[in-house]
Amino acid sequence: MNSGRMVFAQLLDFLPKHEFHKCVQRYCGQHRLRKFSCFDQFLCMAYAQLTGRDSLRNLEICLRVLRPKLYHAGFRGEVSRSTLADANHNRDWRIYADFAHVLISQARALYADDAFAVDLDQAAYAFDSTTIDLCLALFPWAKFRRRKGAVKLHTMIDLRGNIPCFIHITHGKTHDVNALDHLSLEAGAFYMLDRGYIDFRRLAVFARCPAFFVTRSKKNLDCERRCSRQVDKSTGLRCDQTIVLKGIKSARDYPDSLRRISYVDTLTEKRLVFLTNNFNLPAIVIPQLYKCRWQVELFFKWIKQHLCIKSFLGNSENAVKTQVWIAISVYALVAILKKQLRLDNSPNEIHQILGATLFEKTLVSSMFSCENHLLEDPSRPKQLSLFDF
Repeated sequence: MNSGRMVFAQLLDFLPKHEFHKCVQRYCGQHRLRKFSCFDQFLCMAYAQLTGRDSLRNLEICLRVLRPKLYHAGFRGEVSRSTLADANHNRDWRIYADFAHVLISQARALYADDAFAVDLDQAAYAFDSTTIDLCLALFPWAKFRRRKGAVKLHTMIDLRGNIPCFIHITHGKTHDVNALDHLSLEAGAFYMLDRGYIDFRRLAVFARCPAFFVTRSKKNLDCERRCSRQVDKSTGLRCDQTIVLKGIKSARDYPDSLRRISYVDTLTEKRLVFLTNNFNLPAIVIPQLYKCRWQVELFFKWIKQHLCIKSFLGNSENAVKTQVWIAISVYALVAILKKQLRLDNSPNEIHQILGATLFEKTLVSSMFSCENHLLEDPSRPKQLSLFDF
């Protein structure tokens, strides 16, 4: 990398191109293509994510203005609105999903030794979903309500680095709990789930893995207490019990014992009841673990605010999934950049700085040091002095 190359071209050095070509060959992405390759499509969509271009026309105008610079930035094909629309509609979205998983694997390896709010040796994940509203007339496949369409992003993030390691995209009518069937569970890991995911037949799969879940109990839970353990009530804990389920269906689906922990938040005075299949951790750690589940909500908030996933550059299911997976690739690229360059900037700052400097000829690592000399020296007055002393 050197300052004579454009920032966009330097970013490509962080992308494993050989892995991208493997993904393309896996799904015959280059079959009968001549001018506009899959990599050109990826670059166009990544540019849209970094600069906030939310329409094909807007994207085409910006890239046409930059046409003399595109070759040196890594583009090889001629960019046009119709060509990009056809590519988003026809080219298999799994190409970009597989490549996103390659970047996710790199990012997770970089953040594997990072600590988070709880001192825990095992892996910890937070799982939840978010809904993206769509116009049912334009996206008839995205069924949600009678006059409204939507897609759901079922997402699991690794709490070490807040990197998404599982994403499943469905139409809005899909119930959240069904996404648990697509998880590949890791033995010994902890999974934080909202109480909307309480399905004891599916939770029994965690116990057989064996993996651990932490979720909130429903108020109408039919259970029987077997034993209780002493707790320090000054920490907010109220009880630590071993229970078994008494409902006919729930007892059949989950015949093993569960741990029930009652906790009162000292700030909100709200009583929370947790269920888990882990009996070894101290009781106070369970509420602390569940509190980390909020990181997945912050992830949803970040991608909706800073990436283009609420307005789509195509109406087909293939186009929507392509755009979402390329957005996730950009998120993983920002995380990789932050770690490899040892940046202190927040992901938001990195994303904004990249979007404003993609076609500048400067060293990437220098752009984030003291905002790349963007701050004025306060000792130097802006107005010239009229008198020399």
